[in-house]
Amino acid sequence: MNTPRIPLPEPAEMNDAQRAVFDKVVSGPRGMLIGPLRAAMHNPVLADRWQAFGQVLRFETCLPPKLSELAILVAARHWNSELEWTIHASEARRAGLDAALMEALRQGETPHFPTDDVREVYEFSRELLENGQISDDAYAAVRQRWGVLGVVELTALVGYYSMVAMTLNAHGISLPDHIAPELNSSPLTRTALPAADATATE
Repeated sequence: MNTPRIPLPEPAEMNDAQRAVFDKVVSGPRGMLIGPLRAAMHNPVLADRWQAFGQVLRFETCLPPKLSELAILVAARHWNSELEWTIHASEARRAGLDAALMEALRQGETPHFPTDDVREVYEFSRELLENGQISDDAYAAVRQRWGVLGVVELTALVGYYSMVAMTLNAHGISLPDHIAPELNSSPLTRTALPAADATATE
């Protein structure tokens, strides 16, 4: 395990404000404190707002968990964030995301999409990360399927998990020792993912 660039407070070292946020996190749907919140804990107000924002985007949007996890993996792969990828690859498998698609994404190759909704979320997320913009076709596809709420939430989800990846990479926050890495890619490089092939839906 790499040594992080900043100290990451352990529960026994936390002050009252930090401990209150820690208790919220571990008693909520996450169940544990891992990743960027460990850095944010240096500012308990930031950490509290962060955990609440992340809970909404991860667990409380109109998107099915499988599609949310796909968008998160696209962000993790784009920014080469090992912790983000490994944690969410496990969540994506649990949510039923296609294993072959995940492996193609990990390798930076063009995936074959089992359904149109998966392809649409991939392309929306990929374009937003790669270009900072989304083409009319990619935007319209997600809006038609999930409505205005869907495009708002998906955009926020991709942006949030970019912030997560940047925080992990900047501070050198690695996986816990008991979790094996799955991405195995340097955070000092960035992977340009291929555009979705509209004919690649199986």
